[in-house]
Amino acid sequence: MSTQHHGQYKVLGGKLVRVDLTVEDGVVTAASLNGDFFLEPDEALEDINGALVGLAEDTEHAVTAQRVQAAIRPGAQLFGFDADAVATAVRRALGRATAWEDHEWEVIAPTPLPIHQHVALDQILTEDVAAGRRKPMMRLWQWTEPAVVIGAFQSLANEVDAEGAAAHDIHVMRRISGGGAMFMEADNCVTYSLSLPRSLVDGMSTEESYPFLDDWTMEALSRVGVEAFYQPLNDIATPQGKIGGAAQKKVGTHGLLHHVTMSYDIDADKMTQVLRIGREKLKGKGVASAKKRVDPLRRQTGNMTRPEIWEVMMQVFEERYGAKRVELDQKTLDRAQALAEEKFLTQTWLQRVP
Repeated sequence: MSTQHHGQYKVLGGKLVRVDLTVEDGVVTAASLNGDFFLEPDEALEDINGALVGLAEDTEHAVTAQRVQAAIRPGAQLFGFDADAVATAVRRALGRATAWEDHEWEVIAPTPLPIHQHVALDQILTEDVAAGRRKPMMRLWQWTEPAVVIGAFQSLANEVDAEGAAAHDIHVMRRISGGGAMFMEADNCVTYSLSLPRSLVDGMSTEESYPFLDDWTMEALSRVGVEAFYQPLNDIATPQGKIGGAAQKKVGTHGLLHHVTMSYDIDADKMTQVLRIGREKLKGKGVASAKKRVDPLRRQTGNMTRPEIWEVMMQVFEERYGAKRVELDQKTLDRAQALAEEKFLTQTWLQRVP
């Protein structure tokens, strides 16, 4: 018995790639690649279609891409797409990879919570998405106390000045994802988390997944008057300077946590008293002082408030992906508090890299 399958993939900054497949007994028996891409010579299309015939439907992305690349005749030119894009379209057609529209998305509006519950929610909600217990989501953070959240692999002593943190009553937390420290005084940054199935970024490199997952953010920033772009690997910048950064963590077999923090109105003097920002790191950013490392969203948006920026972000996410706003239920909040007490509030976790 044969079945028909259709998949498509829009290359970020490139063209739309579509593929129609016929599958019999778990093997592709016919393939038709199409889209608004450019390809020379015309006969190279036959090369790609031929490479897909005989492909087992559970073939990994990398193997599919290699097979397509090897089949393309010498001298052929692909414009607006490549073998990886074909592989992604094929994986989507066969249900091995997914697109944004394949999921029902939720938006969790900013909810005032202690910082330890936010880092715990990142783990709990992404575990739930990975296990299929809840829908994938975008969650905006709102915290109730000044904090520093360090990356999973950062040295506590090297990143945080204990005396400075104590003097300013800064709560120090360690999150599950890597990356750098987040200086999070009340109202000084915009932070969100995406809890999603890894099938959404199937076949992408880590570097490719960052701008892919934050493309909607670039649109939201544009709507509020910020000219933003990605600066590899994980920085969000504008012509005036860096405004934020992203981090990721694979959770369970199928889940991915992706979160972003962007500076809104940072107190750079206080930040330098709390964070030990090394001269070499600043030199690598091409700036002379910590005060110039980040450029606040407040100034670039013409003094828009954080709630106004939040609202635009939620609207863009809802418009793009058909997401619905939901509230955190008390059971989930209780689970987050329990996990925080068991893990994130302990010295064992905080000092895991002394």
